[in-house]
Amino acid sequence: MLKTYARAIILGIVALAAVFTAVYTVGPEEVGVVTRFGEFDRTVTSGLNFKAPFGIESVQKVPVERQLKQEFGFRTQESGVRSTYVKAGYAQESLMLTGDLNLADVEWVVQYRIVDPYLYLFRVRNADNTLRDMSESVIRKAVGDRTVNEVLTVGRMEVATVAEGLLQDLCNEYQNGIKIDQIVLQDVNPPEQVKPSFNAVNEAQQQRETLINQGQAEFNRVIPRARGEAQQTIQQAEAYALNRVNRAMGEASRFEALYEEYLKAPEVTKTRIYLETMARIMPNIGNKVIVDEQGNNVLPLLQLQSRNQVNGGSN
Repeated sequence: MLKTYARAIILGIVALAAVFTAVYTVGPEEVGVVTRFGEFDRTVTSGLNFKAPFGIESVQKVPVERQLKQEFGFRTQESGVRSTYVKAGYAQESLMLTGDLNLADVEWVVQYRIVDPYLYLFRVRNADNTLRDMSESVIRKAVGDRTVNEVLTVGRMEVATVAEGLLQDLCNEYQNGIKIDQIVLQDVNPPEQVKPSFNAVNEAQQQRETLINQGQAEFNRVIPRARGEAQQTIQQAEAYALNRVNRAMGEASRFEALYEEYLKAPEVTKTRIYLETMARIMPNIGNKVIVDEQGNNVLPLLQLQSRNQVNGGSN
């Protein structure tokens, strides 16, 4: 009887062990990769699943629907509305040499997804560490092809874009089942030892750019106006010159026509010119006295006129 009870207890324990080792659940963002005696057998979707018990089959859960990330040069200590980060101990990851032989402290994040669980688990040994090594390699290459000013300022986006393409090419070559979503340069600074000097240089460069922009603005304000005034003066001079030339040509043509008429009848032309001239002059003269050629009789008349004016004034 005792043997029967013991056998039943043992069977019950075995059955419970079989159930506990055969039943498992896969999360909604995961895929289960089942191996039998260490060899790949199948993949299962999220939910309640079963496998051979007692270690015959084992399952590895791979988060295929979740975006993963790797941090370089820092680590997130606490995430939330006000995330906290720690940098101590990770300087060797972020300190790198630029193309002009300067040092830059580059912190970046690689965001990626696992698109093929089989390749991720079985094609490359320790795919996460391999991805980290590849990420450092491509970032150092992208930074090493540029000057420190480019890396710190306008070239940051270009560095991230180039590194993202290089890293995806390596992932495809290694067939690790990973798709790179984005590489983000979190922070790029000069090393702490030279940061004050670098900031002073940046301030000087910014001041230089400000002065250049001010000079350009003054140039754009003054030069077009001066050019317009110069063009206006040139056009006025051209118009004046054209007017003078036309008038001179007209007067020359008139003189030539008059000269031709003069040659035909000198006395008549001379008399006509005299009369035309007198017709222009006489209306502008006040009192007029017409005398003969000798002018002998004009003086008594002038004296009489003067006397009459004096008498009239005395009366």
